[in-house]
Amino acid sequence: MNKLALRQEDIQALPPVYRQYYHEISSIIPDDRVIADPLRRIAYGTDGGFYRLVPKLVIKARTIKEITKLMEVAARLKVPVTFKAAGTSLSGQAISDSILIYLFGNWTNCSVQENGELIKLEPGVIGAEANRKLLKYKRKIGPDPASINHAMIGGIAANNASGMCCGTADNSYKTVVDMKIIFWDGTLLDTSDQESINEFKVKHANLVKEIEAIRDEILKDSALKEQIIHKFKIKNTTGYSINAFVDYFDAIEIIKHLMIGSEGTLGFIAEISYKTVKEYENRASALVIFPNTEQACRGVMKLDREFVSAAELMDRRSLRSVENIEGMPPYLKELDKDASALLIEVSGEDQKSLHSRIQDVKQALEGIPTVFPIAFTEIKQEYMKLWNIRKGLFPAVGAVRKIGTTVIIEDVAFPMEHMAEAILALQDLFDKHGYDEAIIFGHALDGNVHFVFTQDFSNDSEVERYDRFMQEVCDLVADRFGGSLKAEHGTGRNMAPFVEKEWGKKAYDMMVRLKKAFDPLSIINPGVIINDNPNAHLEDLKSLPPTHDIIDKCIECGFCEINCPSRNITTTPRHRIVIRRAISSLKAHAEDLPTVDKQLLERLQSDYTYMGNQTCAVDGMCSTTCPVAINTGEHTKVLRSYTVGRIGNKTSELTANHFAGITSMIGMGLAAVNGVHSIIGKKAMRSITSLTRTISGDRIPLWSPWMPKKATSLDSTLSKHSNKASNRKVVYFPSCISRTMGPAKSDIDQRSIPEVTLSILRKAGYEVIIPKNRNELCCGTPYESKGYFEEADRMSAELEKELLAVSNNGKIPILCDTSPCTYRMQRVMGDHLKLYEPVEFIHDYLLEHLDIEPVNETVAVHVTCSSIKMGLRDKFVAVTSACAKDTIFPEGIKCCGFSGDKGFTTPELNASALATLSDSLEGRCKSGYSNSRTCEIGLSHHSDISYQSILYLVDRCAKAK
Repeated sequence: MNKLALRQEDIQALPPVYRQYYHEISSIIPDDRVIADPLRRIAYGTDGGFYRLVPKLVIKARTIKEITKLMEVAARLKVPVTFKAAGTSLSGQAISDSILIYLFGNWTNCSVQENGELIKLEPGVIGAEANRKLLKYKRKIGPDPASINHAMIGGIAANNASGMCCGTADNSYKTVVDMKIIFWDGTLLDTSDQESINEFKVKHANLVKEIEAIRDEILKDSALKEQIIHKFKIKNTTGYSINAFVDYFDAIEIIKHLMIGSEGTLGFIAEISYKTVKEYENRASALVIFPNTEQACRGVMKLDREFVSAAELMDRRSLRSVENIEGMPPYLKELDKDASALLIEVSGEDQKSLHSRIQDVKQALEGIPTVFPIAFTEIKQEYMKLWNIRKGLFPAVGAVRKIGTTVIIEDVAFPMEHMAEAILALQDLFDKHGYDEAIIFGHALDGNVHFVFTQDFSNDSEVERYDRFMQEVCDLVADRFGGSLKAEHGTGRNMAPFVEKEWGKKAYDMMVRLKKAFDPLSIINPGVIINDNPNAHLEDLKSLPPTHDIIDKCIECGFCEINCPSRNITTTPRHRIVIRRAISSLKAHAEDLPTVDKQLLERLQSDYTYMGNQTCAVDGMCSTTCPVAINTGEHTKVLRSYTVGRIGNKTSELTANHFAGITSMIGMGLAAVNGVHSIIGKKAMRSITSLTRTISGDRIPLWSPWMPKKATSLDSTLSKHSNKASNRKVVYFPSCISRTMGPAKSDIDQRSIPEVTLSILRKAGYEVIIPKNRNELCCGTPYESKGYFEEADRMSAELEKELLAVSNNGKIPILCDTSPCTYRMQRVMGDHLKLYEPVEFIHDYLLEHLDIEPVNETVAVHVTCSSIKMGLRDKFVAVTSACAKDTIFPEGIKCCGFSGDKGFTTPELNASALATLSDSLEGRCKSGYSNSRTCEIGLSHHSDISYQSILYLVDRCAKAK
């Protein structure tokens, strides 16, 4: 039953030209990659900026051939298209009210060449992933935007994103070597292939001729040439990279460099090659506090990239916004109201060069007053705390903003000699226009500063206030100080009306000409960079209506999406929040809605059941990368609690009251299924169960060859293990999962988890205490995930009471063999119990009491979501590294998507989350290990190797001392 099938009524509702577009591309793009339903069109039509457009169609494109076809048809029908990668862009570059072409799969090829000095990347590669590939060569890509863990190469190049360390010397413009470009008519140019260049020059002779004409005009105009050179001495992403006409003579080189920073308005970058830069391991940082901004800027002027990697300016308002956050230095609260700071980083190839550069900094800043002596730290944990101050600035504003307002981050650049005066003048503008919470910080070495403020767009007077403010900002930056209105975030929609103001008519006319030459039909991302509408920055503003306390702080940056197991099938956490806001907005005016909007509301609510609710794994991994720590999974649980109904509540109460009987019945069911499997075989079992599931409308759970057998009775297990008295004591609580689910038929070790756990504990010399009424106990996780909060809390309270009794009021450590259960227990039971899941208990308590002989094989390891949220990844690595010759932590695998029982009831979620697992293992493993039985079922199913608890691995290689 395909709940995502393209509905023809959605196609018929499109304007005629879009219907025709769909029919013409349908020969190459399958329907499952064409999105026409209103829910996902709204969801995908957002980026990190403060504008909202809803595309008519979203096309998930996977290959160059597909992009070529999409562009050919768009040109023939004169239909505008916009490209979107990660959508972390802050200026509205990645949204469209026409065709949105979304990079989906197959855009992640990454090839490291020339001993790490060159890297070839497709546009879907995340920046941090590229750097991970280069790590062993001690190299990195030049651009280092703050969003590098989430932003994709396509966006990094298209926006000429820079960052804290790259400056103007190592950005995409300076480090690009070659690229593959698809133009408005579908033509492909490979700048590394002379044959491709020759064909392009023939087919696009007019473009080449116009580029050469613009080049010659600029070179003959000494004043314009000098203006261009001067303006690109500092960071500048306002308009196009017309410095290419000065820096290069060859037309292909000019075209290649014009693509950098073109924001998807000149063509599609299908592949890019970068020269890489050195990555130094030796680093040190210092937070230098100055009496005021002027002194801090004087300090910046004394620093140089010859000996400084980064110098981040933070004004007093910035420091105040984070001073109460846990882990911040206490002295931040005591600073004077005018204080300002520079966070300075130096690096070197070795300790000698590092210390030399530290001295260079101290010497350069001599004579400039500081509040405290300059003190560098080389200890990673300490300097990371300092950088957390800088990283916390943007989310700090977002976290405290008034609900319904938008967080706006702008970035400008000033010539260094004007920086102090300009920043003070900018602060005066904040005060003048009532932006009291606005903060200023930025990459001071480049004269680049960001300012962050909150804005209400809900009424005309607030929009007018924003307009007055931005007009004066433009006057200040462009006219008074000759700076850049956009330094690194790209022109986008918000600065498009002001490009001519910064550059003047002559340079702007050149930009208009080159846009026309590249895009004669004006169909590639129209409205971005070149826009004749003087009010474009005030239109299509994003609404963020109050929706729910859990999600209202969301700024829609998309940093959550990297972890989401449903991101490739339905929606992401950002999408869910966007849709909930749309539903809230419609509901707020439900009585006055026209019929079409009432129908939209009904459709959104109906479709959200599957696309937003059923396919949410509620794993909470989204919160680990969210700047304001939003757990969208918690919101999904709340929504589920609203819809469980009277029957659901009665059912949950019944199961909780008869928990031992229910788990016993589940065990009997597993035994019966395994018995049938043994009799009729895997092939017949799969056919019968698949047919039954289809007939039932997917109501019957999916069967897998890795379905577990019934677990061995715990009483039977205990009878086999002697329990000697010992000074080392542990309370062992076997989770209901491990008490019920045994190994699968094909698992390597056929013992139950409690058997293995007891074996290890005895080898380590532990006396084991097990709650007597264990069969009635549960941590409440199964109930919580489905929205049965009352029963979840009741079950956990009963368990807590029992654990307190058997652990001597918390003095004895408690081991639970399942990570998600332990995570909930730690959250709801407080600090009076010493609660451990397997990895942490093994690491902290057992290894020192065991003789470990590593198994001579490569094993696969999956770190569960709960383990990551408990901060156990490093201990996972330590334990598995001690127990196996080699370990594989598959790249790209985040949450497995099994989510308790979703692997049975919504198996497509598990399948999508683990789609790359088998390829990642490359046939190198025969066994895998984790710490959640249900996760292990899904991992086994999609890798076809035996995944079991990490307890099995330790028991394999451990002997008693």
